[in-house]
Amino acid sequence: MPQAPIRRRKVHEEVAERIEHMIREGDLQPGDFLPSEREFMAAFGVGRNAVREAMLALQRMGLVAVSSGERSRVVRPTAEAMVAELAGAARLLLADDDGMRQFQDARSLFEGAIARRAARLATPADLARLEEILDRNRKAIGDHRAFMAIDVEFHMALADICRNPLFTAVHGAVVEWLIDQRAISGKAATAGEAAYAAHVRILEAIAAHDGAAAQRAMEDHLAAVAELYWQIRATNDTRGA
Repeated sequence: MPQAPIRRRKVHEEVAERIEHMIREGDLQPGDFLPSEREFMAAFGVGRNAVREAMLALQRMGLVAVSSGERSRVVRPTAEAMVAELAGAARLLLADDDGMRQFQDARSLFEGAIARRAARLATPADLARLEEILDRNRKAIGDHRAFMAIDVEFHMALADICRNPLFTAVHGAVVEWLIDQRAISGKAATAGEAAYAAHVRILEAIAAHDGAAAQRAMEDHLAAVAELYWQIRATNDTRGA
């Protein structure tokens, strides 16, 4: 008979799970105000701190909105709220070189797949949007701040083509988490021209609805960005030694 240790749970975790169950089962709907702290205390036979900690846990999960001066209410969870929960762990991983390499690899896999799907799903309107962004991208070469902002916009537009809020939420989080890489690699003398040329190749493949070529172009682009980042890091480390 397979056995597993029974985990001792804190009281507020049990309270949070019971309220989450009520939400999942539809007993509490998005927009509904939750019972008061006193009512929860009486219903579950727990103290005020357990209820408050449970509310904070549910808030972090994106299930409950807690406002000062009024009762908490149920909210519909969003992809952004779910991904935001990972931010602390992501930044901790990125503080380490191995963590940075792992994120670069994950980004390449993720955005390569996005480019492949975008090649299949892109409509004439999507292509027109990408072409307009790419034109501004070209005009911003030499203006680091403007170019980086439009660079982010181009990649986000690709994620939008997939029409999946989880994709756009994850992509937006990865952009934020890898902001230091973008700031370092983007300041290289030829970074703007190289990124623009890569974007052109990606767009051409998507316009041709060639998923394999779009994925390859994206992966090559991100590999070049990562390589440039590590070259600059190595140079800076040598100078600082």
